[in-house]
Amino acid sequence: MHVVIGGYGRVGRYLAYMLEERGHTVAVVDRDENAFASAGRDMRGRRISGEVFDRTTLEKAGIADADAFAAVTSGDNSNIVSARVARERYGVPCVVARIYDPRRARIYERFGIPTISSVNWSGAMLLATILEPDVKTTATYGGGEVLTITADASLTLTGKRVSNLDYPGKFHISAIVRDGVAQLPEPRTELAKGDRLSITVTREALPELKRLLDLD
Repeated sequence: MHVVIGGYGRVGRYLAYMLEERGHTVAVVDRDENAFASAGRDMRGRRISGEVFDRTTLEKAGIADADAFAAVTSGDNSNIVSARVARERYGVPCVVARIYDPRRARIYERFGIPTISSVNWSGAMLLATILEPDVKTTATYGGGEVLTITADASLTLTGKRVSNLDYPGKFHISAIVRDGVAQLPEPRTELAKGDRLSITVTREALPELKRLLDLD
């Protein structure tokens, strides 16, 4: 894919690096040309200085042929305007914008542009950690009624099948990382020593799951 990124701060730089590591081409636009001064070899793609919502600047970055556009500047207005330009003027098939204000994020979702609200995500994760300090929460859903945690398979679970741990309506193993490689388990998959489990669980069932994982 060819991806245009609006904003070359920490998020933009990391995103560009990860995309190029996976073989995609990247062009980055940032209004501050000094943002590229310390880039070094962080990225191989084009670096264009200019406003992220300026059509001429975006065209220099290859927006007309882009498969995706990510607006990740530090300003909500710049992000949503540039995202709308990419979607509505150039028809970029995948457009996403980072929005700091949670209220704005909900509004902009109505435009059909997926938004990532760091405030919403951080707040939800902080709340989950405060309420459940004994487990590592990686995701929350809705108002926190359902969450995904990660935990190591205890010795008592080694050799048992996933079906022995799954409890419909309460919790289930959604992924297993074994020797650094993730897999989607089947009911007959046997747990092994060192397995890192991702488990989706209702908040009400979390105490029961913690006992099963020997986390109490």
